[in-house]
Amino acid sequence: MSKDAKARKQKGKIVSFVPTGEYYFKKGIKAYHRRDFQKAKRYLGRALQLEPGEPMIACQLAIVSTELGEFDHSNQLLHLILEDLDHEMVECHYFLANNYAHLGFFKDAYHHTLAYLQLDPDGDFSEDAEELLELLAFEADEHEDEFYGQDDLIVKQEQARDLLESGYLPKAIELLKEVVEEYPEYWSAYNNLALAYFYLGKGEKAEAILNDVLERNPGNLQAICNKMVFAHYQGRIRYVNQMLDSLKKVQPLLSEHQFRLGTSFALVGEYEHAYGWLKKLYKMGFDGDGPFFYWLSYSAYHTGREQFAKTIWKKVLELNPEKEGCEPWTAEQEQANGIEDISGSIFQKLESDYVEERLFALFLTSVSSKKEEIITSKRLFQNRKFTTLEKEYLSLLRSGKPSMTADAQEIAELFYENYQPIGTMEAGLYLMWFSLFVEVSKAGVRLKNKRGWAGAVEYVWHKLRSEKVSQQEVAKRYDISTATIGKYVKLVHEFLN
Repeated sequence: MSKDAKARKQKGKIVSFVPTGEYYFKKGIKAYHRRDFQKAKRYLGRALQLEPGEPMIACQLAIVSTELGEFDHSNQLLHLILEDLDHEMVECHYFLANNYAHLGFFKDAYHHTLAYLQLDPDGDFSEDAEELLELLAFEADEHEDEFYGQDDLIVKQEQARDLLESGYLPKAIELLKEVVEEYPEYWSAYNNLALAYFYLGKGEKAEAILNDVLERNPGNLQAICNKMVFAHYQGRIRYVNQMLDSLKKVQPLLSEHQFRLGTSFALVGEYEHAYGWLKKLYKMGFDGDGPFFYWLSYSAYHTGREQFAKTIWKKVLELNPEKEGCEPWTAEQEQANGIEDISGSIFQKLESDYVEERLFALFLTSVSSKKEEIITSKRLFQNRKFTTLEKEYLSLLRSGKPSMTADAQEIAELFYENYQPIGTMEAGLYLMWFSLFVEVSKAGVRLKNKRGWAGAVEYVWHKLRSEKVSQQEVAKRYDISTATIGKYVKLVHEFLN
């Protein structure tokens, strides 16, 4: 190469420009002052990606989100600042107060207004905060039952949903029954109540609740989707296909309805349609929770978008760290171990308020690849909820010490031969068995014919789920006579009632 050529090459050298968080922050501020909030959100979001620990960027993005009416997203950012980035940025309390007031959460608004005035009584927003405090006090006096009742409703619904997702089904039912009694037209609570009953194996009860909702609130999309999901797990393929044909034509406008439709498609294995709706919401900046990102990742993975699925899974773990190990790409391995994610870890169930769930958790421990780790853990030794039954069961798992729980374990193992991996639906069979076992042990009844008990419990479980099954069919599966299964079905009904 000649000297001139080298010189020309050096003169033409391109200097790369890598924008910083500050660069995008300034562009975001300019867009904000022009009231171009969408562009401001885009720039500030990029700035926060580049400098995730900068509270000023997060705060400005929260303000823009409020302008766009995205109050939940704004609140997430403001809480992040106060809890992790800069707890001395007390103006965030004032911004939170405004957001909560807009959302109708007046207790929270009142709390954050007081916090701001106490922490910075002469701050830039102190006069505005005083006015907001007066307004909140006035609204509380005028509409106390309505506003604070709504707060109570939201709190109870969130608690019930957490219990449902964590697998605490009896407790979720207890709380949801309170909600529908107090708020007889709060359809979301009815739908969640139907889910809880279905998970427990009470299909007829769940179906009746959904039919009641659709009679009183025709076209309720959540109820329609739940009916399809129930039919899918009951193996009613023709009905599911009919529902799918109808639901694929639905074009809901509300993001919550789009989310419901997307997750329902995912639950029945229609991953392409699921991905379409959930990805659309993701692009729109939908303020989703753990289940949203969970199903987005699953639908992405099952439609060949593996890299995107892995990116979204990081968000799942941020929101629900206990989901580690439940990735869609490791599902085959989980199934080989015989346990699917049944909406809550074994340890969560071991600490349930219900003895049947604790016993079920001990059975899950017995078939888990992490059995030794669980039964020797400090957390298990500190569990104060265990009754004599759980203590005997634990002794069985640790040392093989014989007790009545050994019979319960053998019967659960009979189910395990036919029902694994244990998903949310299958969990209902095991929970029914351990509920029955508690009553049988109280009565001091010996479980001599284990196959008879197992066959009868499975038969009753199918019937409660409105599934067509004959006593002869179940008897054959457990190698017993129809007369034997009939005898034990009567005993099962007697103890369950």
